[in-house]
Amino acid sequence: MTHSVYVTGIERGDGRQVVELGVMELLTRHVDRVGVYRPLAHRGRDHMADLLRARYRLTQSPETVYGMRIDEAAAMLAERGEDELVSRLVEGFHRVAREYEFVLVLGSDFADTSLPAEISLNGRLANEFGASVLPVVGGQKQSGESVRAEVRNAYSAYAALGCDVIAVIVNRVDPGERSGAEDWLSQRLPVPCYVLPEDASLSAPTVQQVVSALGATVLLGDASGLARDVRDFVFGGAMLPAFLPALTEGCLVVTPGDRADLIIGALAAHTAGAPPIAGVLLTLDERPGPDIMALASRLAPGTPVVSVAGGSFPTAGELFALEGKLNATSPRKAETALGLFDRHVDTGELTHRISLARSGRVTPMMFEHELIERSRSGRRRVVLPEGSEERVLRAADVLLRRDVCELTLLGDEEVVRKRAAELGISLEGAHLIDPVASPLRERFAELYAKLRAHKGMSVELAHDVVADVSYFGTLMVQEGLADGMVSGAVHSTAATIRPAFEIIKTSPEAEIVSSVFFMCLADRVLVYGDCAVNPDPNAEQLADIAIQSAATAAQFGVEPRIAMLSYSTGSSGSGADVDKVRRATALVRERRPDLLVEGPIQYDAAVDAAVAATKLPDSQVAGNATVLVFPDLNTGNNTYKAVQRSAGAVAVGPVLQGLRKPVNDLSRGALVQDIVNTVAITAIQAQGERPGAAPPPTQEAPTP
Repeated sequence: MTHSVYVTGIERGDGRQVVELGVMELLTRHVDRVGVYRPLAHRGRDHMADLLRARYRLTQSPETVYGMRIDEAAAMLAERGEDELVSRLVEGFHRVAREYEFVLVLGSDFADTSLPAEISLNGRLANEFGASVLPVVGGQKQSGESVRAEVRNAYSAYAALGCDVIAVIVNRVDPGERSGAEDWLSQRLPVPCYVLPEDASLSAPTVQQVVSALGATVLLGDASGLARDVRDFVFGGAMLPAFLPALTEGCLVVTPGDRADLIIGALAAHTAGAPPIAGVLLTLDERPGPDIMALASRLAPGTPVVSVAGGSFPTAGELFALEGKLNATSPRKAETALGLFDRHVDTGELTHRISLARSGRVTPMMFEHELIERSRSGRRRVVLPEGSEERVLRAADVLLRRDVCELTLLGDEEVVRKRAAELGISLEGAHLIDPVASPLRERFAELYAKLRAHKGMSVELAHDVVADVSYFGTLMVQEGLADGMVSGAVHSTAATIRPAFEIIKTSPEAEIVSSVFFMCLADRVLVYGDCAVNPDPNAEQLADIAIQSAATAAQFGVEPRIAMLSYSTGSSGSGADVDKVRRATALVRERRPDLLVEGPIQYDAAVDAAVAATKLPDSQVAGNATVLVFPDLNTGNNTYKAVQRSAGAVAVGPVLQGLRKPVNDLSRGALVQDIVNTVAITAIQAQGERPGAAPPPTQEAPTP
């Protein structure tokens, strides 16, 4: 039977999109196939439905998302009555419910609907759908007493209609009132009440939304610049010396198009990072000449410069009436909204009340959601040495908005801030450290010289070494100033891992440092090891890789069933390569008799039940393996890439294992989402560290 939850409200302006997005995120963490249904829709594009389709890669056909347009519903209600209307909308719901495990229902928005008794209609529809109800109450610019009254009214209204109210969410509450309101409401409602504070960045329009609302022409700017939030408006009329101090972070400069001095001055201030602006809006349909525009494009590449025909006064009236909306073109707002939802809603409790049972299938999206959820549950500090790299900055933007972990970015602070300003990225909440200028440099030089004294390292030489971002970041982890490090977007694997071998060293439980990839297939997650570090491990090292990979799999929720891969299965083959795998399998059984392991075994027998039934019918692993250990780097690296490209699998990694503290390497072709995932993995690894670990041994870990 399909389950559903109906997100609704009692009036307009409740910012319900944040809740709808948060609930969808919650559903997709646990359920493979989620459908969306909006019974009553306005004319034109439904930006929220577009956002959900794009973000969660929904395959649902667009026409099944909507029941009926509101004007049509009003006409039917007047001509044929409520029963006929409800019957039609229920038919639409069941078309979706037949195809999906769970349906998220988006209630009407109480905005220009011309529908009488809208609360009653939403309540009746929820009952007819068999959906649990999650009412949302808006608290913007309301006193605490007013918020409390509205919440009581919302709960009573839907409960009186016989609805299964599972919780109430209050949104857009004054941050100073949030805690008191939540405490009071939690004691007086029979269901949980979650209170979300107002977040100004969510109500700020993007530059693109300004362009669309005003019918502006884009003269300069890229997609990233147009996605910037407009947090303030600064109207330029004064001379440049008086104008520049008025600029604020994220402001949109509004000035007549003939004021070249203000245009260039604002863009130059943005490039200097003092402060980074959202863009420039030119009025009166005046446009600077080609020389000024060329200079502007060089000064602040990507920063929007747009033009409107109207004057500053009428333009101001339109601008002040604008409010930001979540949609598919504002991914940063979506990350901010999800971070807000996760911080202030007990998602575990809400999951239980929605009666979500975790699916037996694990899709790539579900695995990625799980990483974010777990990393946030026990916040750790992760250092990113490549602080000025664009992909790293974009990943940091996502991580900060989602409140995944604490971040430290390394690099020249002026360069990092300037690059972030060019990309329209706020680094609020991140720590920036310049290894060259940091007071920690002297301390780290002395520590590194001591650790490498047996190699002839002096404090003077160490002073130069630790200025390198990879060494500096590794020393932060070693000294407990960060819990983990992620690098490799522009640095080689050797540059990332060598400092960890020299400083952090291997764990007492591990013989070598190795790696795994999490291979997210359509319906499950497999663990591949080692595909990145050890070229040709011997039997003892291969056994160590298998044991470490099993531990990593278990840490990330994959039940370890180990397949020691070879080109033959069981006793059918012989030769040095097969004998190595056979010996490694025996060592795993000897060292860890609690682990399920099979080997030598071919890949098809390891993962295909039909093949396993023929080749190894009595094996507990064959046909059901989750941890696949390759005999050498050549086989492992080629296999993971073949599966990634040919089977459409999402490869998350490499994840290093065997170090005392987590350090992870990125592919130099890593995408922003790859970096986000790797940081989340690193934070989770740090959560699993043993407190009070012994100091590192004096011997070095072997270099791969």
